[in-house]
Order: sequence, then structure tokens, then C-alpha cells
Amino acid sequence: MDLSNLKPAEGSVSNKGKRLGRGQGSGKAGTSGRGHKGAKSRSGYSKKIGFEGGQMPLQRRVPKFGFTNINRKEYQGVNLDTLQQLVDDKKIKGDVDFDTLVGLGLAGKNDMVKILGRGELKAKLKVSAHKFTATAQKAIEAAGGEVITL
Repeated sequence: MDLSNLKPAEGSVSNKGKRLGRGQGSGKAGTSGRGHKGAKSRSGYSKKIGFEGGQMPLQRRVPKFGFTNINRKEYQGVNLDTLQQLVDDKKIKGDVDFDTLVGLGLAGKNDMVKILGRGELKAKLKVSAHKFTATAQKAIEAAGGEVITL
């Protein structure tokens, strides 16, 4: 092996094609392959997202209505039947707190949890969450459990 037969590793060098704007003899001079005039021929051109060539974009054509409350609080719902299933699978015993729900993947660490009333609860549980529906609260207390609002 010597300097005359060194080559770069396979795939490490990509051929960039013809160099643009390097004189008439190159075949890619003058407009440098950009055609004549128009926005795309200019330097610094970038198309806006949703641009439709001057036609009114879909995002502006569609009617808008309603109201979005910027102070809305999003809750991650956990149903009673889910809690009962966890008890049956012996994943929880007497206490169900926020850390337990995060550990089991039912909520994220930045979520707020709301216990919902779908299903039946037979186990006696001490449940801690940010919110409870009225039916969920009644069902937990009817099973002999305790409700703690965080």
C-alpha cells in the first residue's frame, strides 16, 4: 500500500454533481439551473408552510368557530374497573396514590389524575387523586375505601 492507491471508505464521499455558476463553459452558468425570474430563482427563497401558489390556502378558507380556553386543565382519567383489575392482578394493595399510578404507567409525572366511575370496585382502597367524579367517589366509599383529593 502506498499513497498512489489510497481511496476514501465506501459511501463516505458523495458526488455533489455539477458546480453551479462557474462560467459559461460549465453548462450551468447564467441562471445556475434556476430558470428565469420568479420567487424560486431568488436567493433566500423559502416557501411558507401551506402556500398554494397564491390561491387562498386551505387553512384560511375553512371557517373557524368556537372558543379555546387558555386556562383549561387537562386530567388523565383512570376508571374504577382499571383499579379493580390492578387489585385482581395484585399490583396494588390498600393504597393508590399518584406515585403508584405513575409507576404503573397510568399517568405521566406531570399529569393531573381524575378517577372516573366506569365499572365496579369491590376492593377497599385508599385512593389519592386530583379529582373524582361523584359516581367514583360514591363507589369507593361504598366499598369501604377512602377518597383523598390532592
